[in-house]
Amino acid sequence: MAGDAAVGLADVGDVTMDVPSAYREGLPRAEAIHPSITAKYVEYTRVGDPLLDPVMEELRDLDPDNLHRFIGAGIDQRAALKDAPIALRNFFQEVGEPPAWLDYDAHRPARRAFHAYSTNVLVAFVAGVLIEGFSTLISKSFAMTGRVLTPDSARRRLMQNNRHLLEVFFPGGLERNGDGWKLSMRLRFVHARVRELLANSGIWDQDHLGTPISAAHMGFATSVFSARLLRHAAQVGAVFNKEEQESVMQVWRYAGHVMGVPEEILFTDRQHAEHIIDIARACEPPPDADAAAMANALIGAVPLVAGIEDTAEQQRVRQLAYRLSRALIGHGLADQLRFPKMWTFGTLLGFRLKQRWEKSRTGAQGVRSQNFTQMLDISVYDDPNVTYRMPDHWNSRKSNPW
Repeated sequence: MAGDAAVGLADVGDVTMDVPSAYREGLPRAEAIHPSITAKYVEYTRVGDPLLDPVMEELRDLDPDNLHRFIGAGIDQRAALKDAPIALRNFFQEVGEPPAWLDYDAHRPARRAFHAYSTNVLVAFVAGVLIEGFSTLISKSFAMTGRVLTPDSARRRLMQNNRHLLEVFFPGGLERNGDGWKLSMRLRFVHARVRELLANSGIWDQDHLGTPISAAHMGFATSVFSARLLRHAAQVGAVFNKEEQESVMQVWRYAGHVMGVPEEILFTDRQHAEHIIDIARACEPPPDADAAAMANALIGAVPLVAGIEDTAEQQRVRQLAYRLSRALIGHGLADQLRFPKMWTFGTLLGFRLKQRWEKSRTGAQGVRSQNFTQMLDISVYDDPNVTYRMPDHWNSRKSNPW
């Protein structure tokens, strides 16, 4: 830390000439935590996807059908890619080369742990990880597009996230032909497209907010998806040993790489991820009405994802989701996100005891099978004909289906 302090304030000062105004008030707090990571974080609020963004700029005038066809061909490794613009062909050639640090064998303990405790992980993901993920200004991108604010769109978003989580931890999921890799790459293209549309919409204030869906926010999100997933999963009863915890971090590190997080803002281990989270929470402004709307929409979608139609039962499940989420993320953040006030004493203990009872009654193998089936049931599987379509308007309601 002493070394960081030596380079911190001056280096950050050099960067702050171009720091978006929304981050300036919290910058001293972040510097006090970890100056060098703060400098990198605020620098990357001005950066999107350095590799893909220039490609999408070149493809801006390509008609939607061909854009859909060529992106799908590149992700699925189909022959039609040979007819695509050279910029897109070069992009897929480059991302096909795995980073030197990738070790697929190191992902095995994470897959084993995930499928043993998938219900716990899912609860941690929905009630904790996703909610924390929207606590930064990344919520602005989603709120402006309107993608998650209606019950149907929130339900779909939640199911898409569940599907991504499942596929990332599926055996072979992050290999080049695996669905975890393909979904991560599709997200990368969607983010690049939305970034371009918002930046040219006339409604996005780059001087105040920085780049839409910035690399800093993607680095933060990947850190939350890994380090906070481990913390929250343990709070609701998952038991991962040290090897499994390190493996989960490596799974999400590679998933983040595939999603386009630059190496400079991509965590290396759990401690680094926690630092990135702390820095983001310190220099980001407090969650505003958009962040609150996003978080509440996700909680509201929980009973819809579960297929519950009875109104009273929907309300009961929604209240449980709020209670679990408040217990996981803490009263301070929950209040900022305008969650209902409620008592959470004993909530996590009660959930853990219930999970242990289920495991003792059904047996570990039965629980594992039941959990996997549940994950499939609450995940969205798109029609292959629309899987790789991109939005063509920043406002989701004005865009063609994608």
